Amino acid sequence: MTAQAGPPAGGTGDGGSASGKDAESSAWAPLRLPTYRTLWCAQLGSNVGTWMQTVGAQWMLVHQPNAPTLTSLVQAASLLPVLFLSLPAGVLADVLDRRRLLIALSVAMAAVSTALAVLTAAGLTTPTVLIALVFLMGCGSALSGPGWQAIQPELVPRAQIPAAAALGSLNVNLARAVGPALAGVLVAATGTDVVFGINAASFLGVVAALAVWHRAMAPAGGAPERMRSALSAGTRYVRNAPGVRRVLLRAALFVLPASALWGLLPVVSSQRLHQGAGGYGLLLGALGVGAIAGAVTVKRVRAALDRNVLLALSSAAFAAGSAVAALVTQPAVVALVLVMTGAGWLYALSTLNTTLQLALPSWVRARGLAVYLMVFMGGQGVGSLVWGLVANATSTRAALLAATALLLLTAASLAVWPMHARTGTFDRDVVAPWPEPMLAFDRTADDAADGPVLVEVTYEVPVERLPEFRAAMAALAVSRRRTGASHWSLYRDAEQPTTWVEAFQVPSWQEHLRQHESRLTAYDAELAARAGALSTTGPRVRHLIAPVGRAGGAGPHQAGRGGRHEGGPP
Repeated sequence: MTAQAGPPAGGTGDGGSASGKDAESSAWAPLRLPTYRTLWCAQLGSNVGTWMQTVGAQWMLVHQPNAPTLTSLVQAASLLPVLFLSLPAGVLADVLDRRRLLIALSVAMAAVSTALAVLTAAGLTTPTVLIALVFLMGCGSALSGPGWQAIQPELVPRAQIPAAAALGSLNVNLARAVGPALAGVLVAATGTDVVFGINAASFLGVVAALAVWHRAMAPAGGAPERMRSALSAGTRYVRNAPGVRRVLLRAALFVLPASALWGLLPVVSSQRLHQGAGGYGLLLGALGVGAIAGAVTVKRVRAALDRNVLLALSSAAFAAGSAVAALVTQPAVVALVLVMTGAGWLYALSTLNTTLQLALPSWVRARGLAVYLMVFMGGQGVGSLVWGLVANATSTRAALLAATALLLLTAASLAVWPMHARTGTFDRDVVAPWPEPMLAFDRTADDAADGPVLVEVTYEVPVERLPEFRAAMAALAVSRRRTGASHWSLYRDAEQPTTWVEAFQVPSWQEHLRQHESRLTAYDAELAARAGALSTTGPRVRHLIAPVGRAGGAGPHQAGRGGRHEGGPP
C-alpha cells in the first residue's frame, strides 16, 4: 500500500447505507458502511507499516556519505515507478477484476517486504539492495494505486465521496502521525529489520479485508477492451477534458516544490536539529497530526473558502514549513510549524482528489486517476531526487529556501491558472439514451468487419440560430473526442447553406459501440441534445465503415467503401 494513495473512498457496493440526511452529510458517514470500514481499517494498518518502513529505510542511510542524495533516493525509488506503471495500471484496473488485482499485488508486496526484513536481519542490506527493494515496493504501489482509487464509487454513494476522500486522507495522515513515532522507538530499541517485518505483516490484513469483500458484478459492456485501445481511450479522454487537465496542472505545480521538505527532512532532523531516529519520527508525526486536524476540519473549511483560495493557503502553509526547516534550529519550533504544514498538505490533497473523483465518469475513472497519480506521486519522486541533488551541490538550507520561493509562486499562479469553477459539478453518471446502431450486413462475412468508423450527422440550422449552433458544436466536439473520436470536423453544404454535417471518426466499430453502451455520460447526452434541438428537422445520422486492410478510413474525409447504416442517433 502506498502511503500517498489513501484508502478507498467513494459507491454503494456493499449493500449497506447510512440512513437519514444527517448520516448522509456527516463527515464520518462512510465509516457506517461495513465494507468501507473494513477496508479503511486494513489500509490504516498497512499505511502505518509503510511509514514505519520509510523511516527505517531513510534512517539506515542518514549517516552515509552523500546522505541528502541517498535519503532522497529512497523516496524517489518508492515513487518514480508511478511514472511508467501508473497508466498501464489504470488500464488493468478498468479492464480486470479490481478486487483480485489488488489481492495479488498485496501478496507480492508482502513478499518483497519479507525479503527486505530477512536480508536486513542477516546484515546483507547495502544501500544498493535497500534502494532496489524499495523500488520494487514502489512498483507494487504504482500498480495498485489506480485500483484502490477506482473502487471508491463502489463503496459509498456519490454524495459521500467528499467525506470519504477526507477520511482517506485522514487514514494516511493518522498513519503518518503514528507510524514514524513507532518506527523511531523500534529502530532505537530493536533494529530496522523488525520495522520491515511489521510492514510485511500489515499487507496480510489488506489481503484478508479484500478477500471478504463480496464485490458486485459490473454491468456487461460488450467485448472487453484490449490493452492498447484502452490506453488510447484513457489518454484521449484526459486530453479532451479541460477540467481534468487543470487539476493535473495544479497538482504538478504544488507537489514539485513541496517534495523538497519530504525528501530532505531526514537530513534536517539529523544534521541541523541533531535528532536521532525518534526525533525524526516526531517531526514526521507533527506533519501527520496537522494532517489529521486538517481532515477533521476540511469540510467546514471547504464550505467557507473557494477551492482556489484553499489551494493558495495550502501552498503558503507548505512554504512556511519549508522555510522554518531551512532557518530554525529549535526542534520544538520546527515541529509546531510542521503541524500547520501538515494541515496544508491535507487540504491540497483533499481538494485535488475530490475534484478529480467527481469529474471522471466510471468507464475511465481508473485511467484518469492513474494519470493523476503519475503526475502527483511521480512528481513527488522526481522532485525528491532533484532537491536531493540540489542540496548536495549547494546546501540543504539553500534547497529548502528555493522550494519555499517556488511554493509562493505556485500560490500566486492560481490567479492565472485557477481550478475551473464547474469541474466536478457535471453529471458524470453513464447513461445509454441512444439505441445501438445496427449493421445492414454481416460483419463476420464482410471485409469491413472492424475498420475505422466514420459517423456523419446532418443538421438543418436556420441562419438566425448559427451563432448558438456553432457554440453548441464546439462543446459537442470535445465530448465526441472524450468518448472515442480520433478526428472531428464540421462542414457546411456549399449548395444548401442551412445544411451542416458533423463528421467524426472512431477507430473501430467496437469502439463506437462503447460510445453507445458505456461511455456516454448524462452531461455528454445533454451536449448532443442541445445541438440537435437547434436543427429544424432533427439530426440525420449515417455510419460508414472502412474495409479492413484498405486505405480508406485514413481520416474523417475517407470512409472507404465500408458498410453503411443510416438513421438513428450517432
